[in-house]
Amino acid sequence: MASADLGSAEWERSKISAQDINLLKKLGISKRPTRYASPAKSYPTPPMEYRPVMQSFIRLGTQFIGYRDHANKLEENLAEANKRADALAIKLEQSESARKKAEADAASVEDLRKRLHDAETSLSEHITEQSAREEAIIKRLESQSRRFVRKTSQEYELEDPDNDPLLDALSFLEFHGDEAREGLAEAREGLSRLYPYFFPKKKEPATFLALGKCFNPPEDLGLKLRQENLKVAVEGTIALVADSQQNVDWTKVGDTQEMETTKWQSLIRAAKPNSKKILAYLGCKPTPAPSSSKPEV
Repeated sequence: MASADLGSAEWERSKISAQDINLLKKLGISKRPTRYASPAKSYPTPPMEYRPVMQSFIRLGTQFIGYRDHANKLEENLAEANKRADALAIKLEQSESARKKAEADAASVEDLRKRLHDAETSLSEHITEQSAREEAIIKRLESQSRRFVRKTSQEYELEDPDNDPLLDALSFLEFHGDEAREGLAEAREGLSRLYPYFFPKKKEPATFLALGKCFNPPEDLGLKLRQENLKVAVEGTIALVADSQQNVDWTKVGDTQEMETTKWQSLIRAAKPNSKKILAYLGCKPTPAPSSSKPEV
């Protein structure tokens, strides 16, 4: 179809038109026919043998001009095609650069996505570990608070809780810690006051733990102190009797094995009025509570 159209176009261009004849005349290719004078002043017709040759020559010239114009058009089209090819090459290069940049960006985005996923996973694991650690700390704090309650029999309630299990457990332990510190301070002061009476020949320990251990020996310190006081009282009574220059059989006085408790209590009550005078003389204040116990030996 394309070949037929091209042949038809070439055939149309090969036809001789008046414009082609005028162009040949300008170029000096065409010759005017020889005119023969006649008596009647008429121009003779050229010979027949010249017509085919001229027509072929004119046809060739016309085809040459058509081919030249077609070649110029082809050159223009080729130049335009080269420009378009150069433009396409530039666009292709830009597209290739854009593709490489897009691939690099995609790789960077994928790397960022992977790093973000790893960070989220690490954060989730850290949150899980932190939650487990907080639960363990809460259990330990609550266990310590229960131990304080068992030892002190004192429970507390939070007036303004933080609604945070960890902070609330810490607040309870702080209350018990304050109570323990206050109790330890009071106990140390009390034990320091009692220490010279129980251990008159020893130096008081520097730490509270050592001081407390001194008051928790295998033997009964209370019984030992009462025996020491009873010894001092007996010695003082004997000294007062000796000072009064009265004869007393101390063997019979010290024999209390067969004495009944009721008799002992009645004798103690009978001796109170005189004991107050003796204690006042010795510079001691009598205790208000009566003693109904039997003497320890």
